[in-house]
Amino acid sequence: MVPKTTALLGGALIAAALLAPNTASAASSKGCDRDGGFSITLGDGSTIREGFRGTVAASKLNTAKLLVRGKFITFDVDPKTFAVYDYAFTGAANPLDITGGRRIVAYAGKVPDLKGAALTSSMSVRLKDEGLEITRTGAGVSMKIQAKNCANGGLFQMEPERTDGTATRIVHTLGPDAFYYDNPNFRAREGDVLPYKDTTATVSARVNIGSDLAPKFVGRDSPQVATRVAPGTCITAIPAPRRPGGVQNVDHCGGVSVWDVASGGRMGGVFGEDATEVAPPATTCTEDCEAGNQVQGQAVVLGAPFPVPTANRFLPRFPAS
Repeated sequence: MVPKTTALLGGALIAAALLAPNTASAASSKGCDRDGGFSITLGDGSTIREGFRGTVAASKLNTAKLLVRGKFITFDVDPKTFAVYDYAFTGAANPLDITGGRRIVAYAGKVPDLKGAALTSSMSVRLKDEGLEITRTGAGVSMKIQAKNCANGGLFQMEPERTDGTATRIVHTLGPDAFYYDNPNFRAREGDVLPYKDTTATVSARVNIGSDLAPKFVGRDSPQVATRVAPGTCITAIPAPRRPGGVQNVDHCGGVSVWDVASGGRMGGVFGEDATEVAPPATTCTEDCEAGNQVQGQAVVLGAPFPVPTANRFLPRFPAS
């Protein structure tokens, strides 16, 4: 049986240069493309664009991938499963850019296991401003994807729902230039109590996504009612100065993470300074959860080092077969 953990795991290196903490600002519209938004090219070659709200007939959704294209974000979608491939930042110029002007594939894949089911219905689509929402159903299963065409912030959310109430396993595989690591800035402050909105939040270990291509590139998986599945074969001794012995063994691979997501839960993706803010975990919520969990600039940001110290990078990149 594969062990599971819901804890956010990570580590720190005191010698690493730590970015000074500051208060996070809410995601700014300056980072988004509200005029162009996303377009979706269907398998038959037709394209729907920003402003579209309606349904796409199942007959137009063959096995060809849906090509989602935006000024700042691009990705492909398998219409039968809503698996996402080649989720990339384009590097287009933006005052809030985190890529240094280059294309970076954050996720090679975000792949749900629908347990043999396939999505077969028409597809509900809403393309408004910088936002995208698509929904499709099949026998006993429904999938929704929400995304934003922005340079950073909360950019993506995948929501499975099953009539049998069981969880859906989603595998995140990072792109070739991205890696998971244990953020040393959080390890250095582990256990500290910091202001959060009108209360406080305690600093815990933080797993982030980084890239050696861009100093500002930082992200994180954002689970809600989801449990990370520890691989059992990716144990890294992470510097943890506030733990007994100064080290913690963390079971997390450098290039992949696996999640069991409750029916009605979600797996999100957050990039930029929002990925390094100190806030409580998302609430246990399986319906209309977004607004209640927005921090909106009321959390302390601990930042991320560049380059990421070797000691804080998870190895191996993939679990042993």
